[in-house]
Amino acid sequence: MPSTAHLAPDRDALTASPRLFRNPILEKLSRVHHVAPAAIYLPIAAVLLWFAARTFGVAAIAASLIGGYAFWTVIEYFGHRYFFHLHLPGKLGERMHFLVHGVHHVHPSDPLRLVMPPLMSAPIMLGAFIVLRLVCGPALVLPVLAGFLVGYVAYDMLHFHVHHGRSRTRWGAELRRRHMHHHFQDDRRGFGISCPWWDDIVGTAAKRP
Repeated sequence: MPSTAHLAPDRDALTASPRLFRNPILEKLSRVHHVAPAAIYLPIAAVLLWFAARTFGVAAIAASLIGGYAFWTVIEYFGHRYFFHLHLPGKLGERMHFLVHGVHHVHPSDPLRLVMPPLMSAPIMLGAFIVLRLVCGPALVLPVLAGFLVGYVAYDMLHFHVHHGRSRTRWGAELRRRHMHHHFQDDRRGFGISCPWWDDIVGTAAKRP
């Protein structure tokens, strides 16, 4: 499938925020301030850790947080690669792809659509809870899910930063280079935003100029 990345984007198009839904409620829910994920999910993660501390020690909680974060990175990379970039046939498939992720590639600097709105992120968190609850059990799922939530918030914050922030470190500049390559040169590479090592492992890292 040929790349749909833009080589010579128009600045006004990049920052535009087009209307997606006729329904005013859905339209409003499709936009979200970039601090919303942190405001929503970090308190939930803190509560989960508070309950987990009643059962587990510091070492077990730390290991669970790392495990939950690692699980998030898998979801981030493979979800971006295979779900966000899934092109279904027909006009309905085209519309679904545009709503899920295509709009971000057409208008990547829209500040109100750079992080996932709760309408989209909540089902992901619910699905993660169900899977982790089955795998980890009713007690261990609490710190593991907290690590998953922290990983998600880090992803959203980093995603906003690479589009609108100013990188002051070599690592930050490398994240931005890889993500801009994904947007403007080859959208078949660079799927890991906060976890670029998955691209290195799988072989989809953005090629250096």
